[in-house]
Amino acid sequence: MRVLILGGDGFCGWPTALHLSARGHDVAIVDNLSRRRIDGELGVQSLTPVRDIHERIAAWKEVSGHEIGFHDITVGKDYDALLDLLKTWRPDSVVHFAEQRAAPYSMKSARHKRYTVDNNLNATNDVLAAIVDSGLDIHLAHLGTMGVYGYGTAGAAIPEGYLTVKIETPDGWVEREILYPANPGSIYHMTKTQDALLFQFYAKNDHLRITDLHQGIVWGTQTEETRKDERLINRFDYDGDYGTVLNRFLMQSAVGYPLTVHGAGGQTRAFIHIQDTVRCVELALAHPPERGDRAEADENDLVVENKCLLDYGLNPIRLADGLLMEVAEIARAYADRADLSKIPCHSHWNAERAAAASAPGKAVAAE
Repeated sequence: MRVLILGGDGFCGWPTALHLSARGHDVAIVDNLSRRRIDGELGVQSLTPVRDIHERIAAWKEVSGHEIGFHDITVGKDYDALLDLLKTWRPDSVVHFAEQRAAPYSMKSARHKRYTVDNNLNATNDVLAAIVDSGLDIHLAHLGTMGVYGYGTAGAAIPEGYLTVKIETPDGWVEREILYPANPGSIYHMTKTQDALLFQFYAKNDHLRITDLHQGIVWGTQTEETRKDERLINRFDYDGDYGTVLNRFLMQSAVGYPLTVHGAGGQTRAFIHIQDTVRCVELALAHPPERGDRAEADENDLVVENKCLLDYGLNPIRLADGLLMEVAEIARAYADRADLSKIPCHSHWNAERAAAASAPGKAVAAE
């Protein structure tokens, strides 16, 4: 299978590219390396040493014998270049990671909100429009987030696919299928809810084949492939903007930094290991929907159903499986690269929280 991975230099994109390449797929990456530039903006670096993209790709060829292509295209801006690549390279599938993925970053300022909306929504629409324009039968797999549903439940499991509801009409009750109601808690999560509407429209209007994978919070840093050589190592974000909670806590524990618990510390959240993220993408690509259908598969539990992926053969990694120690060991091994001043989150979501945080003797955590 020919697979084009948009955002293939990132935390989820890079290990997905290696995973699919190792299994014999013809893989190419599209990335404008914007995530690396955001590191410069924030004055922070990955805890692990991430090599130049060309060095990474060369190292993978040396280690595995497989080649991965690279195309420097800004998805959402360089529409003609993206469309030309689809027409000439003719992928069977496109995996879409090309979005700004951090909720705290999206809430830092009006500029960051505008960037996240502009980047994420234009990227998703351009990918869908380009697939239509190409005239090719390309399956799109997108990595979404369970965070679009908020932090509570209605007392029932969130279903895979659509939610069947009954609507009262003058002629009685009729059944309809709708997207599960969203409750985004940040501008980033809001863009993901809009992605779902775009997918629904293009599946209905243009009969595109789309799988939207709603994942839990990703933890871990290494996969089977990234462990093969230090030059292939994945990102490890620990800062207050991009660090995911479990990785952040493990890093803080490893370096002796007090845990940065946000809120009251009582939420129950979904977690998925990065190895399972790449497996879920592989399973989604192996089981595309029919034209005009839209598959939505949940990769972990808020309270959700994920029977589809389990039926496809996913055997998820549990928190008790020993990989917590691996993450802590990586954090200790690269502790000298950590800037502890970057650990706290300084995004306060709104003016009231910002004012409370700046008041003498007050500490208000981000969402």
